Amino acid sequence: MTPELMIKACTFYTGHLVKTHFCTWRDIAIPLISEDELLAEKMEKAREYDNFRLQKYFFHLWHSYTEGQKKLLTVTLVRIRRMCRRYKLLAILTRWRDEAQHKYKKREEELILKHELQLLKWRSKLKRNVVAKEEFLFPEHGASEVSLGSEVPECDISLFPERVISRIFAYLTLRDIIICGQVCHSWALMTQGSSLWNSIDFSAVKNIITDKYIVSTLQRWRLNVLRLNFRGCVLRLKTLRSVSLCRNLQELNVSDCPTLTDESMRYISEGCPGVLYLNLSNTTITNRTMRILPRYFQNLQNLSLAYCRKFTDKGLRYLNLGNGCHKLMYLDLSGCTQISVQGFRNIANSCTGIMHLTINDMPTLTDNCVKALVEKCPRITSIVFIGAPHISDCAFKALSTCKLRKIRFEGNKRITDACFKFIDKNYPNINHIYMADCKRITNGSLKSLSPLKQLTVLNLANCIRIGDMGLKQFLDGPVSIRIRELNLSNCIHLSDVSIVKLSERCPNLNYLSLRNCEYLTDLGIEYMVNIFSLLSVDLSGTHISNEAFCKGSLILEHLDVSYCPQLTDEIIKALAIYCICLTSLSIAGCPKITDSAMEVLSAKCHYLHILDISGCILLTDQMLEDLQRGCKQLRILKMQYCRCISKEAAKRMSSIVQQQEYNPSDPPFWFGYDYEGKPLKKQNEETPLKGDEEVILTESTHNSEEELA
Repeated sequence: MTPELMIKACTFYTGHLVKTHFCTWRDIAIPLISEDELLAEKMEKAREYDNFRLQKYFFHLWHSYTEGQKKLLTVTLVRIRRMCRRYKLLAILTRWRDEAQHKYKKREEELILKHELQLLKWRSKLKRNVVAKEEFLFPEHGASEVSLGSEVPECDISLFPERVISRIFAYLTLRDIIICGQVCHSWALMTQGSSLWNSIDFSAVKNIITDKYIVSTLQRWRLNVLRLNFRGCVLRLKTLRSVSLCRNLQELNVSDCPTLTDESMRYISEGCPGVLYLNLSNTTITNRTMRILPRYFQNLQNLSLAYCRKFTDKGLRYLNLGNGCHKLMYLDLSGCTQISVQGFRNIANSCTGIMHLTINDMPTLTDNCVKALVEKCPRITSIVFIGAPHISDCAFKALSTCKLRKIRFEGNKRITDACFKFIDKNYPNINHIYMADCKRITNGSLKSLSPLKQLTVLNLANCIRIGDMGLKQFLDGPVSIRIRELNLSNCIHLSDVSIVKLSERCPNLNYLSLRNCEYLTDLGIEYMVNIFSLLSVDLSGTHISNEAFCKGSLILEHLDVSYCPQLTDEIIKALAIYCICLTSLSIAGCPKITDSAMEVLSAKCHYLHILDISGCILLTDQMLEDLQRGCKQLRILKMQYCRCISKEAAKRMSSIVQQQEYNPSDPPFWFGYDYEGKPLKKQNEETPLKGDEEVILTESTHNSEEELA
């Protein structure tokens, strides 16, 4: 027997022995389990697993349901809260509205009561004046009943402080100061204050003052004179040379002086090197004067060469001589049609600091001129191009390098909506846009302007393609909050929708012009009562007949409702009640206005300065008497086509106001009604000649402030 067989035999024997003993141990140690019990156990486990899955399924359904109910409950709770808040706000708003209406009615009743009391006081005062006048004319009737009134206390103006006296005399013109100096010795001393002679305006008395007096005045006050105005004065060379005595002169206006020459300007420039403002408009200066300016006026900041046609492009090149006019900020070249593109290049080389540029009435101005100018003048912030028909959108593209704040164009047919896109992108800080009578501007332009946050003045008068949609898009932007002045005259497509939008979006609007917007009605005008900041309103040529818009404009100063023939006395009475601060009123072409309404106006509007009643055919001489008593500050009165006002009454009134226009003839056909106020069925086709009408224009010896300006 080999070892291998021995090993195999032992291994077999050992395995058999282990197997036999393991099976015996297993049978003894592990009890037998029946198949039924095993199956029952498996069924129990299967049943438990099925119950678990069923519970899990139902739990998932319950969880989804509870989550849905929770969300539904949350939404319901939010809706209930919103409804409660809404009803609460509605109750508060209703209460506020009722209280506001109550206060409004109370205020209106108080205003009406106050108005009636003031009117009664006014009429009683008139009766007392009439009685006093009769007693003065007929002293034999009831002379014993006349009671002597208390004497008026005397007021000596010389007792006032010097500062107050100077402030009082500062409101007078040169002619008035001269007259006051001739009253008495004390008044003559008061008119010798040095502060009164800092600014001398000889243009107001150019027809009566002599050269001798001008020379003596300048010699006496040569150290005090800072501002001189010789506009339109015909002066001798010796008189103009006397200006050089005023070494401290800062402002000089010699515009429209036909005798001003290059020689006289040489004397002035040598003696007055500190001039900052120089106006040479409409004079005959040549290149010789242009050579003098940079040599002597090195601090010049404001220069006007408007309508000076004798200098050339070469003269503009002289502005760069010496120290040059590099401090110049304002330049006016209106009407200088002789300037070419090269001339504008010379200006750009000489005056790089220009900020304000005015070029009006210049049909030769082109885009190339503007491009040549802005190449070296990047500081330009204001441009005025009125009467420049050849300027197009390319000029705006060239001006994109400047930081413009003011743009003024008028009567241009080449400017389109594209220029407003340049404005939106390149001039975010612009605050003044004047684009009147630009026919190609449409609603798209207004849409481009809506993002401008600094815009305060917008004038798009006579832009007839603008409508409600463009204005709505404009007001929907942030610009509506800042806008102060809006002129949409002759934008004939605007309707009541625009007025409603204005009342909602423009809380700071001060000046509004909707002249000749024919689609405006009383329904839209009533919404203007919500614009409380209005100072000036122009609704002339519209079809309004309601005075409701006056009730919200308590600070209204200027109102133009001319050529609205539907208006009656009610609007005048409403103005007298709510707009007592009124200073300018135009009711021309309103044939239904009577003396009773004007009496109420005279009794309440004591600050009225300008009044136009042309075409008010029912007004009589009684109206002028009421104006004399109540409107003592009236300066300008227009009474064209007032046939019931006599020439004698108009003549008496002319001695009170500073300027008056009077015409007693019948209204012309374009007023739309005849001498009785009846509408014309058929307009006359022939225009009356000038000789067919009698126009009486009278002015007092004192010129109005508007004429001086």
